[in-house]
Amino acid sequence: MTRALNAGRKEPKSGEVRAAVIFLHGYGANGADLLGLADPLEDHMPDTLFLAPDAPEACAGAPMGYQWFPIPWIDGSSQEESEDGLRRASADLDAFLDGVMVDEDLLPEQVMVVGFSQGTMMGLHVLPRRDDPVAGMVAFSGRLLQPELLVDEVVSRPPVLLVHGDQDEVVPPQSLPLAAEALQQAGWKEVYAHVMKGTGHGIAPDGLQVALAFMADRLGMD
Repeated sequence: MTRALNAGRKEPKSGEVRAAVIFLHGYGANGADLLGLADPLEDHMPDTLFLAPDAPEACAGAPMGYQWFPIPWIDGSSQEESEDGLRRASADLDAFLDGVMVDEDLLPEQVMVVGFSQGTMMGLHVLPRRDDPVAGMVAFSGRLLQPELLVDEVVSRPPVLLVHGDQDEVVPPQSLPLAAEALQQAGWKEVYAHVMKGTGHGIAPDGLQVALAFMADRLGMD
């Protein structure tokens, strides 16, 4: 039984939906936290619908926010609870992506996913296990969960752009090369990386610029 995800929405500047960007927020935040990124992007992507769902669970570690799954070292949950949460949230996100494509009459190659922190972990976990590859995934400041399972469980290999701050104090910067190596070992041909110099756990202007170029190229807007 999947849980419906409540999503914030910013309509295309042109009024015509030819693509969708789906933002996946981090632990303890909400969809609105990332939907603001649509403002600097929409001039360059005028036919793009921007969507930002709230994660399915109230966050134990941040009462006003949401979580995709529990994080034991923050909220005291068990490893089993965390893995169970990941399984449930993966089903929820899968259903949400299917719903967006049906409701907006979009093909997978017209859909781009942008994650931050725990949202990146969700995207990198769910997208490779879907039948049809989306246009791509921009993975900010996260990591690849359960990399040892990927070779056996991968179904599709959408292009991935990994972006990380070299001063990240929450998710170690080393997560970027580890994810890149695991993706390449699992057969990815398109894995790109950008390190945001002097940046902590956040999204710097240079990272957003690289992400925009990647998204516009993969969605055929450049």
